[in-house]
Amino acid sequence: MSGARVKKAPTIVEIARELGVAPSTVSRAFTAPRLLKPETVERIRAAAAECGYVPNVHARALSTGVPRTIGLIVPDIANPFFPPMIRAAQRTAEETGHTVLIADTDGDVARERRIIERLAAQSESLIIASSRLPAAQLTELTARRRVLFINRDEPETARILVSSRDALAQCTARLLELGHERFVYVGGPEGSWSDTERHGAVEESLADSGVRLGSLRIPSGTYADTMAAGDQILASAPTAVIAFDDVIAHGVIDLLHERGVSVPTQVSVVGCDDTIALTTQPPLTSIALKAVDAARLAVRTVVEGQVSEMLSPQRIALQGELVERATVGTT
Repeated sequence: MSGARVKKAPTIVEIARELGVAPSTVSRAFTAPRLLKPETVERIRAAAAECGYVPNVHARALSTGVPRTIGLIVPDIANPFFPPMIRAAQRTAEETGHTVLIADTDGDVARERRIIERLAAQSESLIIASSRLPAAQLTELTARRRVLFINRDEPETARILVSSRDALAQCTARLLELGHERFVYVGGPEGSWSDTERHGAVEESLADSGVRLGSLRIPSGTYADTMAAGDQILASAPTAVIAFDDVIAHGVIDLLHERGVSVPTQVSVVGCDDTIALTTQPPLTSIALKAVDAARLAVRTVVEGQVSEMLSPQRIALQGELVERATVGTT
């Protein structure tokens, strides 16, 4: 329509004036909602939606020189453990107007180092899951980058641990109660903090029991390589096998079936992650982990505070839970 005036979108200042709050409070409702009461966030967002306010996701980038992005680095995007974590990180980031850039290192240290440098130039902060970098490099990285680690427990860093220690202690106690005396732990990729914790938890829990514990590793962590390691896994005639994750546990169940060994009548099998437990035959007993909670908390942590400041060291451990299904029985 000729001569019609275009209505300008409302500003933060105008919304703040209407609601009787500070402009910074309106800003936090979109960029750091955890700092406000839920009812305050809801009231501000409802008012903004009613008057047509849309947060300018480019404003902070223009003022800081850094886009509103978070780099999320994982070692194996195909592993069932990581997709739910990635989805949770993306959705949580969207709440504050951030975008998540995802990169897969394939468990390679040199590749991880290159990806860190590339994503750091494009991101406000980094979240690195299951880092394989040497400890000294992690310390140096946190001194110059805004970075949070998931499942890497290094002092003087900000990290969130998706722990299975308590649940594995409960698991081994349960297996001992059922009469098991010969255990095998089938580990995963070398250099994995999770594998170190899980193996250590099983060893510690069985230390005073007098039972035998054998151990081996599937470096690739794949189903196929687990099947190929059948002779090693069965060498000590175990009655209970505890696997690094559900993928390896799935391979153990199928190789047992292939060799005519009944699960759980002859051998009990336990996985970890609880990612594919309901698709195995029989349904797998596993440790349900809080990977989704860890991802949400990681994003909320890195988006708070000043982009120019490094994250303060902190250690948060989220404990998992034993979920008993059909692959555990008496010996």
